[in-house]
Parts: sequence; structure tokens; C-alpha cells
Amino acid sequence: MTEPVDIYDPDGYVAGPPHAVFEELRRTSPVHWQDMPGQPGYWAVLKHADVMHVAREPVLFSASDGGVVLEDLDPPTLEMMRHMLLAMDPPRHQDYRRPLAERFKAKVIAGLEDRVRTVCRELLDGVADGEVEFVHEVTSGLPSRVIGELMGLPPADWPLIHRLAERQTSGQDPDLATDPSETGSASVEMAMYAIDFAARRRTEEPREDLTTLLLETEFGGTRMTDVDFGSFFVQLVTAGNDTTKTMLSSGLLALLQHPEQLDELRADPSLIPGAVEEILRWANPLHYFRRTATADAELGGMTVRKGDKVAVYYTSANRDEDVFADPHRFDIHRHPNPHLAFGIAEHFCLGVHLARLEGRVFFEELLATFPSVELTGDPVRVRSNLNNALKRLPVRLGR
Repeated sequence: MTEPVDIYDPDGYVAGPPHAVFEELRRTSPVHWQDMPGQPGYWAVLKHADVMHVAREPVLFSASDGGVVLEDLDPPTLEMMRHMLLAMDPPRHQDYRRPLAERFKAKVIAGLEDRVRTVCRELLDGVADGEVEFVHEVTSGLPSRVIGELMGLPPADWPLIHRLAERQTSGQDPDLATDPSETGSASVEMAMYAIDFAARRRTEEPREDLTTLLLETEFGGTRMTDVDFGSFFVQLVTAGNDTTKTMLSSGLLALLQHPEQLDELRADPSLIPGAVEEILRWANPLHYFRRTATADAELGGMTVRKGDKVAVYYTSANRDEDVFADPHRFDIHRHPNPHLAFGIAEHFCLGVHLARLEGRVFFEELLATFPSVELTGDPVRVRSNLNNALKRLPVRLGR
């Protein structure tokens, strides 16, 4: 008897994303009903075209009604999530996004390159030759420092913020969060930090940073309260920390597993931007985001009822055979590469240009600093059906 498919169980992701299961479902059940223990199940959307369709219907498929994770949240936690950009629906989403968009434009972010490069060099100069745990001893420092500088956070607080961000996104992994409730407590702790930080900043002279922009801008006709700022801060800082750390560590692993392509990058660093895009397709940092249907709808031949959970699976869409030739092949020359790692449409990642800049500059500096990078043990993945991340990557670096 065939075992029932379970793409919810976090244990199914410990050895790597279940790409074979996703591939079979794309062929046989592209909008697939998945049960959940103790809660209503959900529709898993697995094809690239269907994921884009859901993204382009942000009123029909709401990010706000039930939040963006599969688990139904308690009312206070859901309410806090609704203050985050990723869980806002139109028109509120645009009211909050529009004032920030200018600060995240490609031209503005390009002006940060020298600073990002300096941060990379300082980090890598501080790494000793020999064996290191790459995820935490190398990659985590870059996004923590960059987002800390953008927000104007005191440098002494950057390690705390990084630890809280990791606890929030790794609640299904007993090594990183011994109690599932730690996910919520880390969010609350970070929000309380931000509320206190905002209150202090209101008494000081404004600075040229994101905190001043957030506190002094009107969103939908009103300014943020300190509590509003707290929730917004949690998303900006967590997104700026965790997904970038994942992109860098997963990217190095992909390159080490394809040494001929790593050699190509060393010989021609101009190939690095394309490699970053393929890393994002091959190992997108987030497996899915949830939406909630606000009316009955037809999706991939299935009838989705009002109130149903709908999860768009980027990990599956990025290997869709109808869009990507030889989708299970890692190829730094892949073009075009319409991956969905940054989402699409209404909720397309606000920090896309910053993430690409950090990825490009980091790999340029890493390969220039260390002529030798070798894997010295088995990578260990985070136990999570949401975060497609490594928690340990043992490598040997040689200058």
C-alpha cells in the first residue's frame, strides 16, 4: 500500500527538500490537499504558473486573514503579524510599502556597495584559516551588520537581534528552539526591544537611517506608534538577517557540490550575479508562504472554498519542468531564470536589490580571500517545513 504523501511534516525536510515528491505532485496533483495534525489542512500550490496566479490575486488570496504560516495563530500573535508588510493586503500594503520603496530602489542600494564590501572584508579578515562552521562563524555576521547599520541599531545589540531572528524562524528545530513557543516569545522579545528603541530615538536628533524614516513618515495618513514600529521592525530585521544568511551558506554548499562551476567563478567573477540567481532558484530560503481564500475560487482544476488555507510552494515552482529546462541541474549560466525566491507581484521582496548586492559582494570577497574552500563534513539542515536553511556547514578555508 502506498504511503500517503505528507509535505507538511518538518521531518520530511531534514535530509533536504522533498523534490521527488514535489515533482510527482506537479504531475499528478498540482494543487494538492494536505492534512495537518490538529488543525485544518491546506491546498499546496506547486506549479510556477499557479503560484504566480495566487500572488497576482492578493484580495482573493489574503495574506492578512490568517497570516503567512500554515499554523493557525492565536489572536495576539496574528494581530502582531498583521502589522508586518508581508501580512498586509491592499490597499494597506501599498500605504506602507510606497514610502519605503524609494529607500530600497536599485540606485540607492547600489550606493551601499562600498560599505557592504568593507563589512565583508572585515568579517573575512577575522576568520582564521582552517576549519570553521560557515553558517554562524562566517555568513551570519554580514546581514546582522548591514541591517543593524541601516536601522541605526547600536553595534552591541547586533548579536542579540541575530539570535532572536534565528529563534523566530527555527521554532520547529529542537536544537535551535527547545520549545515551539519560543518562536512567539522571540518575536515578542524583539518587538519589545524595538518599542523601547523607538521611544529612545524619538527623544534624539533624527539620523539618516531607516528608523527615522519609519518613525517620521505617515503611512495611510498616520504615523507609526511605537507598537506599530515594533511589529514592523520584527519583519524587516528578521528578513534582513535570516534569509540572507541562508542564501550565502546554501550558495556556498551548492558551489562546493559543483566544483567545476566554483572554478568558473574564480576564473571569471563577472559570472557571480548569475550564480546568485541560480543559488536563489536552487536553494530558495523559504519553502512557502500561506494565503487564505476570501471567496470560493477555482485553482488548478480544484475548488478552493472561502476560508481555506492556500500555500504557495516556491521550492516546487522553482523546479517546474514547464518553466526550467533540466530543473534539477544547478547551472550558473541559466538564462532566463524566472525563479520565485523573492515572490512576485504585490508582495515581491522589498529588499531584493540589497539581497542581490550582499550575495554578489560576499562571494566576490570570499573567493578573493580564500583560494581554497573545502567541505569537511556533512551539512546539517534546520528541521523546518518553512525555512530551507542550513544550521551547520563545516568547511576548511585556506588563504
